[in-house]
Amino acid sequence: MTKTAADFLDSARFKSFDQEHRRIIQYNIGKYDAAVTKGLAKFAGLENAKKKAHTIKWRVMENLDKLLPEFEANFQRKGGKVIWANDQDEAHSEILKIIQKAEAKTVIKSKSMVTEELHLNEFLEQHQIETLESDLGEYIVQLLGQKPYHIVTPAMHLSKKDIAKLFHERFGTPLGATPEQLTLKARELLRSKYTTADIGITGGNFIIADTGSIALTENEGNARLTTTFPKIHIAIVGIEKVIPSISDLDLFWPLLSSHGTGQNLTVYNSILSGPRQKYETDGPEEMYVILLDNGRTHLLEKKEQRQGLYCIRCGACLNGCPIYQNIGGHSYQTTYSGPIGSIITPHMQGMKTFKHLSYASSLCGKCTEVCPAKIDIHKMLLLNRRDAVREGYTSKSETFGWKMWVKGMMKRSLMDMLGGAWKNILLSMFFKKSWGPYRKLPKVAPRSFSKQWHK
Repeated sequence: MTKTAADFLDSARFKSFDQEHRRIIQYNIGKYDAAVTKGLAKFAGLENAKKKAHTIKWRVMENLDKLLPEFEANFQRKGGKVIWANDQDEAHSEILKIIQKAEAKTVIKSKSMVTEELHLNEFLEQHQIETLESDLGEYIVQLLGQKPYHIVTPAMHLSKKDIAKLFHERFGTPLGATPEQLTLKARELLRSKYTTADIGITGGNFIIADTGSIALTENEGNARLTTTFPKIHIAIVGIEKVIPSISDLDLFWPLLSSHGTGQNLTVYNSILSGPRQKYETDGPEEMYVILLDNGRTHLLEKKEQRQGLYCIRCGACLNGCPIYQNIGGHSYQTTYSGPIGSIITPHMQGMKTFKHLSYASSLCGKCTEVCPAKIDIHKMLLLNRRDAVREGYTSKSETFGWKMWVKGMMKRSLMDMLGGAWKNILLSMFFKKSWGPYRKLPKVAPRSFSKQWHK
């Protein structure tokens, strides 16, 4: 077992028995579930909308080689610059070049999972560049020195009391401060940063091919400020985020907001098509879009599993997953946690290191049921397990054990060779540890059904 898998089991075991952690996460997910149920009820023909989203994303994956250059040409026509990055190192190098060329010292960031994937904050800090998260949840976990806990809600694992204590220790606010007071304090601290930052960095919810635009959706307005005040805007976006037309936002924006937070539409929705034009009064002087691969084409080449790239990062599968609800986001030790992280991470970061995530599932199918893009997530988990075996990432003892099991199951005489007592002894000798300390081993009956039938 790799250290990563062992760490996952240790963390999952600890979090499962942390009653306060489970109380907080289940309370917060419960609130989301109630809001999402109400939001989805407003859809007329939800299943048809999801099927349409699935079909569009299928078409995108079949035509990435055409849609991405189309976006590039349209974006560059408006003065924007496109950079292609194969991996994390290339993305880091290109971002650093832009920053050093501008002699920038401060960066303001809006919420972006792809920058978390790149460990961008840590990289910039190594080069003495101050980086500040402007999303409230991201700002809170940054103050704590933690990673986001959830794709949509980075600080979901924290209670009001936890956040009040953090602000009291850092900024001297009252220990009993209300969420409204804490939000106003964060606003006070962050506002000046927008106007003084040299560079603004965002992700992108969608890349629009036919207009050469980046679409951002948010609830706080921090992304809009991040892209407006600094002289340079860098948007870092995974290549899978492309959609063919601006008219497709009519489908994807409501699906994203309703499945993520239960809203008809998020509060702020922006479409950015390049740097400030001569006739415009605000916006950056320069705008860059970094199109990131970072393992996505490894998943794209898996014809049966490329559905994982259809994800629009709504977080619905995390909220619906009984495993996530008990072990939480940090146990996964990946940028993308929960069911969607379990199916894409092994292909993006290596099957050998992350194959264990595909086993962290009850296979109940709830993730597939709630997905707005109709990704067959629980089937993808099984396909990943199959690939892990085919690629030789199973131990010799496991391989031998399954070979013997198959041999025994294929022949009745071998199945009946040992009685129930002997089988129970063998189970306790060889499988007790792998069955886990919190579950009792099943008891094999003294006689098999076949023997009972004969009798």
